[in-house]
Amino acid sequence: MQWISSALQKTSARVWTPLTRAVRSPRAPSKINSICAKYRLQQFRHISQSHQLTESLNIVDHPAKLVRVNKKHGPGLIILALIPVISFILGTWQVQRLDWKTKLIAKFEDRLVKPPLPLPPRIDPGAISEFDYRRVYATGRLRHDKEMLVGPRMNEGEDGFIVVTPLEREGQSTVLVNRGWISRKLKDQKDRPLGVLDEEVTVEGLLREPWKKNMFTPENKPEEGKFYFPDINQMAEKSGSQPVWIEQTMVPDLLESYDREAKGIPIGRAAVVNLRNNHSQYIFTWYGLSLATTIMMWMVIRKNPNEAMRRVRQNRNW
Repeated sequence: MQWISSALQKTSARVWTPLTRAVRSPRAPSKINSICAKYRLQQFRHISQSHQLTESLNIVDHPAKLVRVNKKHGPGLIILALIPVISFILGTWQVQRLDWKTKLIAKFEDRLVKPPLPLPPRIDPGAISEFDYRRVYATGRLRHDKEMLVGPRMNEGEDGFIVVTPLEREGQSTVLVNRGWISRKLKDQKDRPLGVLDEEVTVEGLLREPWKKNMFTPENKPEEGKFYFPDINQMAEKSGSQPVWIEQTMVPDLLESYDREAKGIPIGRAAVVNLRNNHSQYIFTWYGLSLATTIMMWMVIRKNPNEAMRRVRQNRNW
């Protein structure tokens, strides 16, 4: 800024010399006014030129404090760095889960191919987990007067219920039998053939572990006869049987299913393992997220500073 001050001093000297001479002249007032006007015009021009020159040089007297200089990244980079690590850990955990689920399904399928076992007179509920998905058969009388419906349940897009009937075995314990699915329109027993109460039948099915309640399923109301999920202990207490659950099976046949539905006979399940195994999809999802976020983090780290950062960094050297 010194050269601007020197320029103003020189201009002032050039103006004040003729101004002194004009004072001695007879027409002093008019000359003084014209000289002052020239002085003000020249001063304005010099100031205007100095402002234009300052702007062209991009001079910043006080660099902006809102722009971070020499700091490309903040706490967001730490969060971005955690995402691929956590995703990779979850993907690895799903690999272990896939191995566990595959072996579990193989174990249950191995049990299915074995011949059915006769159900013991008295069952230890604590040992059922060792015989989960094991084919068994039992003989007794179905107590239709103690029948319970679980639902609603969907089957082929139609609403209905699961029929649970206690099987009373003479001289032995009573067990719960999941006989299968019926349509909602056949909910009342009077609309379905139930058979003779004292008729002895043999039921073949799968011995299953107790069910676990879903967090979205409402609580059962056993006193009102409403069961939204099969709570084996509640149903056993209500019917006076052991907490043992047998799912009656049938050979999958479309015509047989239609015939049973028309007659109001419950449609049993097929003797297959129906465990969900979606861990392969989860592995792909978590590892894909880990790879994508790793690439994003690399791009953020490699990104050059923007124009605003370069301009402020340059101006701080003035």
